[in-house]
Amino acid sequence: MSVDSQGAAVLLEDKVEGLSLRTEELTAGYQGSPVVHGVSISVEPGEVVSIVGPNGSGKSTLLKSLVGLVEIMSGKVFVGDRNVTGWPTENVARIGVGYVPQTDDVFPPLTVRENLEMGGYLLKGREVTARLEHVLKVFPQLSSMVTRRAGKLSGGERKMLAMGRALMLEPALVVLDEPTANLAPKIATTVLEEHVRSLAATGASVLIVEQRAKAVLAISDRTYVLGGGQLRMEGRPAELSSSPEFVESFLGGGQRHSG
Repeated sequence: MSVDSQGAAVLLEDKVEGLSLRTEELTAGYQGSPVVHGVSISVEPGEVVSIVGPNGSGKSTLLKSLVGLVEIMSGKVFVGDRNVTGWPTENVARIGVGYVPQTDDVFPPLTVRENLEMGGYLLKGREVTARLEHVLKVFPQLSSMVTRRAGKLSGGERKMLAMGRALMLEPALVVLDEPTANLAPKIATTVLEEHVRSLAATGASVLIVEQRAKAVLAISDRTYVLGGGQLRMEGRPAELSSSPEFVESFLGGGQRHSG
């Protein structure tokens, strides 16, 4: 995945090696009621893979099941060569998976620096300092904000901070849930084209659920389409963009889909 000339991440020398992700016939939901049904997806090392679909299609539920926040009723999840099905969230983080939720992604009362340090909660003191310096190289805009409280940041700045927090544990796979939710279109474009690409430029694999189908296709290697909790379509952006069904449902009329 290429990064434009303004992306400082392309200058980083200590890149991580991306982790693969694979689900096999995954069914997951809440209190015994499935929301996603028999979904099989994959992310290969170094890829940016997106998931799109209408409201209520199970996109966020799928992501939460991958990181141990939602009950898996059947099927399997593999990260690299490990079967992590049903693992606690902390254990998933320990093997190199970073997760950025749609909401509650930063601690508003804490400063930017404190938020980043919280992201390194599994690290030792010296490691935290080193990782913080690395994150500030990936997202240099945060350098001038380290003493500012997160609650005073703009929506786009908060998302950048949330991604920075995820990078503190040097993840080889980053899972992003609706990173542009509630952002103005221009800021949303910046988040996708600059911040998400910066994550990919670290060497990490990226799995992203996104409501802006056209915008996320532009930064994706492959895309999955969910509907009614099931996988409806999949393919590379050029393939999907040439599909009348996909264009009508997700690219026509400037529609926006979330959920």
